[in-house]
Amino acid sequence: MNAAPRPIRKLLVANRGEIALRVLRAAHEAGIRTVAVYSDADRVELHVRAAHEAVRLGPPPPRDSYLHVDALIAAAKATGADAVHPGYGFVSENATFREACDAAGLVFVGPPASAMRRMGDKVSARRTAEGAGVPVVPGAEIPDPTDGPAVVAAARRVGFPLLVKAARGGGGKGIRRVEREADLAEACKRAASEAKTSFGSEVVYLERYVERPRHVEVQVIVDDHGHAVAVGERECSVQRRHQKVIEETPSPVVDDALRAKVCAAGVAVARAVGYRNAGTVELLVGADRSFYFMEMNNRLQVEHPITELRYGVDLVAEQLRVAQGLPLSFGDRAPAPRGHAIEARLCAEDPANGFLPSTGRVTALQLPGGPGVRIDGHLYVGQEITLFYDPMLAKIVVHADTRAAAIARMRRALHETRVGGLTTNVPLLLDVLDDPRFVAGDYDTSLLSGYAPRDPAAPAAHLEGADGEDLAPVVAAALAAHRRTPTTSVPAAAAGPSEPAWVREGRRSLGEWPR
Repeated sequence: MNAAPRPIRKLLVANRGEIALRVLRAAHEAGIRTVAVYSDADRVELHVRAAHEAVRLGPPPPRDSYLHVDALIAAAKATGADAVHPGYGFVSENATFREACDAAGLVFVGPPASAMRRMGDKVSARRTAEGAGVPVVPGAEIPDPTDGPAVVAAARRVGFPLLVKAARGGGGKGIRRVEREADLAEACKRAASEAKTSFGSEVVYLERYVERPRHVEVQVIVDDHGHAVAVGERECSVQRRHQKVIEETPSPVVDDALRAKVCAAGVAVARAVGYRNAGTVELLVGADRSFYFMEMNNRLQVEHPITELRYGVDLVAEQLRVAQGLPLSFGDRAPAPRGHAIEARLCAEDPANGFLPSTGRVTALQLPGGPGVRIDGHLYVGQEITLFYDPMLAKIVVHADTRAAAIARMRRALHETRVGGLTTNVPLLLDVLDDPRFVAGDYDTSLLSGYAPRDPAAPAAHLEGADGEDLAPVVAAALAAHRRTPTTSVPAAAAGPSEPAWVREGRRSLGEWPR
């Protein structure tokens, strides 16, 4: 405790895209010089241009670039960097990389390797949470996923339905739901295979499936001065295949009493594992408001901006403070929260075509603005979107005084969003915002189960003007004119009750208007 300050003079950001840009901005505001790294596919990306220096890592595949530990350490040494921020993904939860930074004398902006190892293995993490008095979902370890009788015996103890989950890693990979015993062996095989491919380990475990769960997470941050603080909770239940789509804070299901309990649980887990810096304790909340520890992410979360907007903090700046041995700027208590914040992940994928990734060049770009709107992204006209990396293009984040106002603001922001040359998931995001369950706050992780986009080619209804005239010729003329101009996946402006019927119908017919 009370470690001597260790000023960071030059920071290497071991990541790419929007999170690299986010970290670079915080470092610049703190007066820290910066180093970007890049693969051959990213040599002209915005994070490369934003840093004071940039170092090539290698070819586009992550294993040859952003996952290449030796290349990252070499880049830091070559540029004289004295610290490394890993962002999220890639090496952010890699204890071996953390140890390599320690050995090289580099300050790592994140937790110690010991905490990363204990919480990076979900079986060990469950034991730690239990030891801290935090409830966990009933489960069982599977030392050998090919040992059929042992797996079946463990599954019978856990009960069906259950999840087969990778013991290491995250991001929704290596997870299979199993409804009956007959499907267990195949699910274990597939989960183990995916876990080995994604995380280098085929170890899996079983966990009882919680019916109608809500995915709620607690933002924690711990310094060397005895401060372990929970900066509220986030609702992350809007998911597709275990990948988060929309997040919000506060959670609609968490009242003050439950908030106190889940935040105390998050701090208890962080203290039990000897955590330092920012991390997230993820929980499942049942329909009866009972909650269970699920895992801890040993890094900054993708959705951290909504916490920043609601609590008025800069979590990356706080990470840098902690890494330098300084106390949290807000001491032992989070700032008072204000209003409601929502984040939507803008992705290059086609909801109408099985969510296939969309690749190509960005030919036009319009991102939303106005009061209470924040964009964390790395898009620019002429950018080439490839299959090498995650399809997330940007995070659209809004803040307003109330949840209803935040939903309206997000809907408006999405209607302003245009990304020419790519297909995006904006129609899906608008569908979620219009879903009565989401609007009411009464939803869980099954919200998008069986999601099917509305058919933009559905026949149009007969249109009549105010005095009964046929508007079909007007619509046809409008469509013809519209097709002579570049189109994108969403309209440039939000529709409202005063918008002419022929405009609304033209947009529907082109598949641009979800409602």
